[in-house]
Amino acid sequence: MKINCIAVDDEPLALSLITDYIIKTPFLNLVAAYSSGVEGLKATQEQASIQLIFLDIRMTDLSGIEVARIIEQTGRKRNLRIIFTTAYDQYAVEGYKVDALDYLLKPFNFVDFSRAATKAYDYFHMLQHSANPIGLSALTGQPKKKYIYLKVDYQLQKIDTAEILYIEGLKDYVKVFLKSQEKPLLTLSSLKSLEEKLPADAFLRIHRSFIVGVDHIKSVTKNSVQIEQMMIPVTDQFKHGFNEFLKNWS
Repeated sequence: MKINCIAVDDEPLALSLITDYIIKTPFLNLVAAYSSGVEGLKATQEQASIQLIFLDIRMTDLSGIEVARIIEQTGRKRNLRIIFTTAYDQYAVEGYKVDALDYLLKPFNFVDFSRAATKAYDYFHMLQHSANPIGLSALTGQPKKKYIYLKVDYQLQKIDTAEILYIEGLKDYVKVFLKSQEKPLLTLSSLKSLEEKLPADAFLRIHRSFIVGVDHIKSVTKNSVQIEQMMIPVTDQFKHGFNEFLKNWS
């Protein structure tokens, strides 16, 4: 599998280094390199084949954060991911708010670059298999495991969705409660963004702040569900979907 990528940086030396690293990485295909945010953004709009951007944050014409926000509005975020490159570590939180795949702090070496590139490879490999679920598991009748990837403590973790009990949204953060762990995972993301990554048949949004794993529901009332020892309310906004679920669950 080859990942089509571009590099965007207004510093010539930094741009040259990144393109050199991309060329040296077997699973990356360098489509083009751009010296401005405007040019990079235009390329993503005109070339649907671009999957990954190595994007500088602090640029004179259009910042990397602004580029990321515009891409997010186009609905391409799932198939077009960003790895930020910058010399300023104060932008790390902003980078994660726009759901960047990773964050490279300049100066970085090829080992650092390879680590970030491998995260991209894992993500697109997962995306490819979720889009084409027919495989050995289908032929053998075994259920195919589904995974999502979450940034936790500045690391990308692979999470088996069958392990997720429920998810609680807290403004810019979410807590992911797992069956196999006492403490929840805390990741910088919106609940809506995380909901889009989950298999729709296995999870149910029942509250503005809660998504539940349907296989882990122990009991229900008209206005709540129980998972483990936790009672989670169902709000009016999500009652229709909950009632449809109840018809099949009972």
